[in-house]
Amino acid sequence: MTSSVEHPVLIGVEGNIATLTLNRPAKLNALNYATIDGIQRHLDTIERDDAIRIVILTGAGDKAFSAGADIAGFSSSVEAGVTTAMREFVGRGQALTKRVENFPKPIIAAVNGIAFGGGCEVVEACPLAIASEHARFAKPEINLGFPPPFGGTQRLPRHIGRKRALQLILTGDSISAEEAARIGLINEVVPASRLLERTRELATTIIGKSSVAVRACLASVTRGINLSIDEGLAVEANQFAQMVHTSDIREGINAFLERRPANFSGH
Repeated sequence: MTSSVEHPVLIGVEGNIATLTLNRPAKLNALNYATIDGIQRHLDTIERDDAIRIVILTGAGDKAFSAGADIAGFSSSVEAGVTTAMREFVGRGQALTKRVENFPKPIIAAVNGIAFGGGCEVVEACPLAIASEHARFAKPEINLGFPPPFGGTQRLPRHIGRKRALQLILTGDSISAEEAARIGLINEVVPASRLLERTRELATTIIGKSSVAVRACLASVTRGINLSIDEGLAVEANQFAQMVHTSDIREGINAFLERRPANFSGH
């Protein structure tokens, strides 16, 4: 990976794992338009590459995953009026978190420092998240006079409950990584020195599973979580039906019956 102000998002591929690094450490990896667009472009490339099975998303340096949206960058969009603000700022941000949430390959956030505002919203959209012990999370948009615009008012209550979410959203207060794990915003907390190592361990475990089953699990949970239970069960059944004719389901069942490790082909 190369580091340059011209590359606000770095990509590195090792084996089946792609690592995307938000690369604006001097700005605490704030999400400007170039960064948002860069993540989207890299995800497009990763989706087309069948050799890449999983994505790790992290930030450069040890201070911040992302401090949120770049205020200086989007203020001119707000000044231009509702139509421009909605198209350039809100639309772009929501498209990013929706893409992350619905990506067909798992994205694990490796939260290496503060995840505030839009940075926290990206973490909320990731299927999995591991944080370093000094990471902190906050929804400070209220202090700027607007509600979280990248999906935070919708995803956060679904993760941690309405009352906990509203306390964070209405106060702008930050919480520790330990508290974030306790309430279900992230999966676990590790020492900073082990963050990427532990994230890669989790990624490697998932890579050992059937890639088509992993996609089906992601789709079932992501699509079903906002539906009624009956509608969600229909999504689940449909995803299972798509697995019935795959070699992976036969391999998984045969391996279990034969008491041996499964060797999934991914088809």
